[in-house]
Amino acid sequence: MSKFNDWINKTDNKAEKGGKKTIWQIIKFVVVSLLVTIIQLALVNLLYFFMKDWKEPLPGFLGSVFSEQTMGSGHSNWGYVLPFFLSNFIANTVGYFLNKSKTFKSDAPIWHYIIYIVALFLLIVFTTWLQGLVANALVSVNAEVIAPTIASMVAGTIQMITLFPLQKFVLLREKKVVENSEEKADS
Repeated sequence: MSKFNDWINKTDNKAEKGGKKTIWQIIKFVVVSLLVTIIQLALVNLLYFFMKDWKEPLPGFLGSVFSEQTMGSGHSNWGYVLPFFLSNFIANTVGYFLNKSKTFKSDAPIWHYIIYIVALFLLIVFTTWLQGLVANALVSVNAEVIAPTIASMVAGTIQMITLFPLQKFVLLREKKVVENSEEKADS
């Protein structure tokens, strides 16, 4: 693992000196996003397996957002929606901390994570709803086999496009480098 970290650090330095830091961060962000996707897919299937019999309807506002018309027949219940939400939340939390330490090398305070959780919650609710909408639309045109994959790809793309700038420019700004007193005296 040490050789890998050394390689990452060398590449970070080359990218920064070559003026390609943001491009390199996007590449690292995409790699972390792929890992997040693998974690999410494993978790959603595992959680769905254990929760699929939980047919209790969603309450009030959630029931109207995740309706049968949007999500498809039999999918507007806790056993269907909660595995998507929990798997997304857990996987993206792992991604946040990987991006914090490896992609952006940030020393952001823990309260930034709280802001991230709120933003992530809203984003997950939206993309879970959108996944249901896209999958249901594809099923209605006899594309049932590819519906979950396409719906997940659409949701994942929206999340990546939203989370990269949020993390890079707002929540996970890079650590401030403090110049030593000798360099300041030379200036």
